[in-house]
Amino acid sequence: MAKKAPAARAQRATRNWIAYLCESLVTSGVMPTWEAATYLTENLFGEKPNPRLLCATNAYEVTSQFLQRLYHPLVEAASRDVTLPDGARLHVFTDISLTGKSAVLVVYVSGNHHPHQLLMLDAAKAWELVFTDSEEVNRWAEERYRRVKSALTAAIGKPVRQAVLAEVS
Repeated sequence: MAKKAPAARAQRATRNWIAYLCESLVTSGVMPTWEAATYLTENLFGEKPNPRLLCATNAYEVTSQFLQRLYHPLVEAASRDVTLPDGARLHVFTDISLTGKSAVLVVYVSGNHHPHQLLMLDAAKAWELVFTDSEEVNRWAEERYRRVKSALTAAIGKPVRQAVLAEVS
């Protein structure tokens, strides 16, 4: 009797991004391990909207920190996987909106007095960045990591005068 082959689904291996984000918070000195794990658990899982980001006293600062703490490690991971030329840097900028989508911009600075290049523009409602499980977080993070890495690879490989824009969400 012939055995039926299970439906094959092409799935890329991804990092454990929650652990990577936690490690980034700890090694950068932002918070100790136990606090980083609690912070990520409380802010990445639960019901939408995330009430911690909508508190009336300091919503702007809390939202800005949250987005930086999510995106900066992804950008750092991409920059580790692509050799940056001497003097080149990546910057993560946020434009916070407390009523709509905030903008997260990743910019490549070549360091050679050339124009800066926008690698990624991601629009996100920070208080809705709540996930059902770790696999969903990993998919979300992996997608952004790959966008930055792909755009960075293209930016370094092409003359700096040609602007490279990954995907605009």
